[in-house]
Amino acid sequence: DYELCEEWGHLYPVPREDLINLHREHLLHLLEMGDMEKALQLLQRIEDPGVCLAISEQSLDQHPNLAASHFLADYLTAHFYASLTAARRDEIQALYIGSKVLLTLPELSRVNYFHLSSKPLLMLEQLLMNMKVDWVAVAVQTLHQLLAGQEIGFTVEDIDNLLSKYAEKALNFPFTLKEKRS
Repeated sequence: DYELCEEWGHLYPVPREDLINLHREHLLHLLEMGDMEKALQLLQRIEDPGVCLAISEQSLDQHPNLAASHFLADYLTAHFYASLTAARRDEIQALYIGSKVLLTLPELSRVNYFHLSSKPLLMLEQLLMNMKVDWVAVAVQTLHQLLAGQEIGFTVEDIDNLLSKYAEKALNFPFTLKEKRS
């Protein structure tokens, strides 16, 4: 049905907003089905870069599944980096990095942290509070690789400070040791 509507749009004038809505729904459908190749082909078929940007941004704002969010954040960063405002760039890059970190977690646990996908530091802190030390190790390694040479609102130093803070808390003893007297 989407392809038929797309062909119809080539034959008859369709208002820009309707065209954006059609392509957005088609793109979200393809991404929900997990067909990233067809989704990429759809975006490449769109000749007007403004329409393509609007479709991609609106699709991302609909908070699709993890793989779709990761795909859209990557696509927007790769193709429209200069067209985005600085705040929007930081938001999209944080979502890309957060989704990449989420993909390192065990599949059944991802749903518990999905709401933090656009806040990687908060996700890391949540993992630390939940005592998921093995997951934190993999997440920190992934973050170090992704942050190399990038600025997205936080740095490797911020990650190290967070880890130091929780390491210090882990060594705090809430009681004093009493001496044994003989």
